[in-house]
Amino acid sequence: MEKTYNELQITPSSEYSLFLDFILSLSDEAIEEANGTIIVRSEEDVAMLLFGVETFSKELSEALGKEITLDTHLLVKENEDWIAQYRNSVQPLHVNDFYIHPSWVEGIADKKNIIIDPALAFGSGHHETTYGCLLLLQNYVKEGNELLDVGCGSGILSIAARKCGAIVDLCDTDEQATDSATENFKLNHESFHRIWTGSVQKRDKEYDIVVANIIADVLIMLASDLQRAVKEGGLLILSGILDKYVDKVEHRFSSMKLVEKYQKEEWFTLVLQRN
Repeated sequence: MEKTYNELQITPSSEYSLFLDFILSLSDEAIEEANGTIIVRSEEDVAMLLFGVETFSKELSEALGKEITLDTHLLVKENEDWIAQYRNSVQPLHVNDFYIHPSWVEGIADKKNIIIDPALAFGSGHHETTYGCLLLLQNYVKEGNELLDVGCGSGILSIAARKCGAIVDLCDTDEQATDSATENFKLNHESFHRIWTGSVQKRDKEYDIVVANIIADVLIMLASDLQRAVKEGGLLILSGILDKYVDKVEHRFSSMKLVEKYQKEEWFTLVLQRN
């Protein structure tokens, strides 16, 4: 990557669309439009492009019989290392014994390290709902527990449960999510028992723990299926619940015993037990 790039700013007094079409026909560089100004950025010399636009302006003025003026600025700017800046902006996260970090940050020896590279907002632990689930999973998952992660996203909760000794299944209605989760399990050198694209209805057994970090409306819609997925005496961990919906969710799952209610900011995570 070059240390600098050229930025050409072109603001015609009229006939903006004709100038835009003309520049697009001459340049294959990325072009930005900003309040009547056309901005071309390139690591190559743009002097010939500027000459071509100025010539086009003169010929267009003659053809239309009116004066068209151009306001142009040619700037040389520092090239940013955007990848490095992005990586520096992604902060690792401590959640008790868990240390969630991207692949370019070293793990910590005495922690349960979870590698998650942020992608498509599928979950990197920073959201309050994911944080709540990570916190509570450490309190309730025991070695050998069978756990189902409904709406798995990046797979972060399943990976966390696996690191606590659980045997995990996971599912999501979005195929991109299940693909992402599969890759993240490989990245963390962990294994799952089963993964599928779809929801809880496709399960073929009951589980010691079911975790669902979705949104309140979907939790309510899936309430019967989620409850049936839990073994007698087992636990259901629900998250993604805004404070204004928590009473509604509790009411829908009132046949289960409320074991714990965790709040972080305006988000709730519930731990329920099947009677």
